[in-house]
Parts: sequence; C-alpha cells; structure tokens
Amino acid sequence: MHVIRLGAAVAAGWLAVAPGFAAGPLKINGSTTVNPPVAEAAELLRAEKGLKIQVDTQGGSSGGISMLAEGMVQLGMSSKHVSAADRSKFPACDFREIHIGEDAVAMIVSRDVWEGGVRALSREQLAGIYEGRIRNWKDVGGPDRRIAFFNKEPGRGTWEVFVHWLYGDAKKAPSVSFPEVGGNEEARNKVASTRGAMSQLSSSWADGKRVFALGLKRDGRVIGPSSENIASGAYPMSRPLFVLTCGEPQGEAKTMIDFLVGERGQALVKKHGYLTLAELKNPEAARDAGR
Repeated sequence: MHVIRLGAAVAAGWLAVAPGFAAGPLKINGSTTVNPPVAEAAELLRAEKGLKIQVDTQGGSSGGISMLAEGMVQLGMSSKHVSAADRSKFPACDFREIHIGEDAVAMIVSRDVWEGGVRALSREQLAGIYEGRIRNWKDVGGPDRRIAFFNKEPGRGTWEVFVHWLYGDAKKAPSVSFPEVGGNEEARNKVASTRGAMSQLSSSWADGKRVFALGLKRDGRVIGPSSENIASGAYPMSRPLFVLTCGEPQGEAKTMIDFLVGERGQALVKKHGYLTLAELKNPEAARDAGR
C-alpha cells in the first residue's frame, strides 16, 4: 500500500500523475469530506496559475476511486484507504494514496435529542439502533421519541468507518432499510430538520448549533471527536484524508498535490476543521489548537 506523507514524499521525489492523460482540465472527483480544502486550493490555482480544474463529488470516495481507475479523472479524493478489493478490481491502476490530513466520523443528532439528554452512546447502543433493536430515544436515556436514523450510502468513506468500528469489517454490516443520505451537507440538513434524527457525519461538519456530535462511551469514559483525541488515536472513528493517483503524479496533478501538502494547502486543511499532518505527528499541538 502506497501512502505518501508530507516531507517524506517531497524528499523521495514522488510528487512528480499517471502518464498518458490528454491535454485538458485537471479533473478531480470523490469524497465530500476531502472536497472543501481541495476545492479551495483549485480556486487559488485557477487564479494564480491559470489552471483549468474541475472538482466534483459524484459517488463520494467510492466514486473517486472508480473514476480515477477508469481514466475519467486524474485525481481522486477519498476518506478511506483503497481496499484490496478495489486494487483487484482495477489492476491497471497503481493506486497511490497521498495523505493530506485527518478527520473523524461523528454520530450526530438533532437539537431535540441533544437537549433531551443524549450526549454519548456506547458501541452496543449504536449497534442496537443500527440493527433496529432500539427504536426510541427513551431506551438510551433520551426523550420519548422515535429514532429517525439517516444512513450514509454504503461505499462512502463515512459509512465504512462507522460500520468497521461496529462490526470489524464493512462486509459484516447487516443490511438495513433506513433512508439514505449522500454528502455531508445533505446529511447535516436532514438531521437538523428532523425531530429525533441521527446520522453519521464528518465531525468537522457538526456545528453544535443545528446538529450535535455525540461522544462515544469506552472503558467507563466518554470520548469525543476532539483534535487531541483524533491525533492520539483515542477516538476510534478517525480516518485519513487522501488524494489519489494512478502511478506517480505529474503535471497539473503534481501541482495540486504539491500545493495541498505544502504550507498553504495545510492551512486550508486546518481552516476546514481537519487535522494537519503536522498535528498528527504532535498530538499536543492538536490539543493546544483545539477544535
């Protein structure tokens, strides 16, 4: 598995895009979580270097992986590792993962649930809700109200992190029939506008005004998705943020990657609520920075 990190990548000379792409705009697709810093970097590179860049989030992380492998885009965005199954399905693509930051998946609830006293849940309680055995918030210390669960589309990085924590393997997750939501904005809006609602969401999108991130009960304590807990590994549903290439990056894709792992790009990662590569190496810095 190729994971390229800041510093090591530059020193190794890896930031050099798979050859063979015809001239045209740099096309990027994938994760709605990775999208904010990438989209803003694209705006800056358009203005400063005159680059033509198209950024889309069709299909989330899985869409980014498949469209990259099929030659439809030059860069993918993913909030999960490229799986062995993906590598087997697309053997012609030498997937390279360029690590640009870190995020966490939060379980978010609507204001009425939060104000009704639900502030944290255990893995067992979450599994009960996901499997339909727990259907009312009163059964987990909340108001007497039906749980309205909005499930992230299977295949999205957010969903995979959630079910991997619950079941150890996404393939072991049971089939469920909850309403599905796609990107982060849709998930946040659905939960914010629905009484008794809950969903999985990038923790940076949990604003504490319309939707609220629950803590996770572990070993007798409650652990929230704070910067320090993500950086130290204490929060169990953290995940890396990647841009992906087939083979070594070159040309305009290299320009984008150089920017994202550089000082200005890392400032954008931080601006959008994610941990930078430097903070991951130094959890104390993450704690001091807050979240």
